[in-house]
Amino acid sequence: MTSGTSTGAGTGPGPGTGAGAGLCDGRVVAVTGAGRGLGRAHALAFAAEGARVVVNDLGVGLDGSPGADTPARQVVEEIRAAGGEAVAHAGDIATTEGAASLVQAALDAFGRLDTLVNNAGFLRDRMLVNLDEDDWDAVMRVHLKGHFLPLKHAAAHWRTQAKAGLVPQARIVNTSSGAGLSGSVGQGNYSAAKAGIIGLTLVAAAEMGRYGVQVNAIAPAARTRMTETAFAQAMAAPDSGFDAMAPENVSPLVVWLGSAASAGVTGRVFETEGGRITVMDGWRPGPGVDKGSRWTPAEAGATARELLARSEAPTPVHGTQ
Repeated sequence: MTSGTSTGAGTGPGPGTGAGAGLCDGRVVAVTGAGRGLGRAHALAFAAEGARVVVNDLGVGLDGSPGADTPARQVVEEIRAAGGEAVAHAGDIATTEGAASLVQAALDAFGRLDTLVNNAGFLRDRMLVNLDEDDWDAVMRVHLKGHFLPLKHAAAHWRTQAKAGLVPQARIVNTSSGAGLSGSVGQGNYSAAKAGIIGLTLVAAAEMGRYGVQVNAIAPAARTRMTETAFAQAMAAPDSGFDAMAPENVSPLVVWLGSAASAGVTGRVFETEGGRITVMDGWRPGPGVDKGSRWTPAEAGATARELLARSEAPTPVHGTQ
């Protein structure tokens, strides 16, 4: 556990670091997988709104294999060049040590942690019959475990503060996907992990609210290394001049959710793409019948068909349209 100690850490936005009046002035934000794509866009957007940023990235390839570059440090240099404050963190957030050190990096560098954005991930796409156990485990590890462990250590830090009377205005923003909401052909491992992140978000919001922690999730659609193939046609330069697939389009909502301005918003999932933001309603009870006694299989089948006829059709799985 990385509870750490700091002066007033997590009790509010804290003193601003610049002359501007940014939405996140004085807040300290940790972003995982922030070396490229969405994570990089989030880190830069938070810094532009006055946050001090811990930029986490392992620098691995699209499939999780070791990389030769150091993208986290490059993002830190971008933030500093623009007058902001940031530090790099290269720990593996899908390990207890790496996740704990992420929280500690924020405390060591800036004396507090206010917001955690879980974003790290990679792909190993296969049709289910061709999906190896290692590919299943690797994607689950990085996406789902890589959300759970940083969330656990950050939440434990904030709970310790709350119990000491320093109730934080803490925020966690998790990253799911349309694949987690409705599935995606060829991405059984990724879809399952992203659906699990939604369940984790709901539980964390319910458990941590009493300690001043809000937890929400986004399901973004944007151009990143992970989506170059899936969004190939949509990525063509638009005639309007608005690049709907730019990852920077997703970041404003993430910044707001990670700020004190989002007070009262927790346990929600937002789909966001281009200039569109949609609140996802999730699983809600539809038509139902209670017989008051046990059904026969034939009765259950006939009733199920009748109920399906009265219900809304599910969203098509990605790749089947």
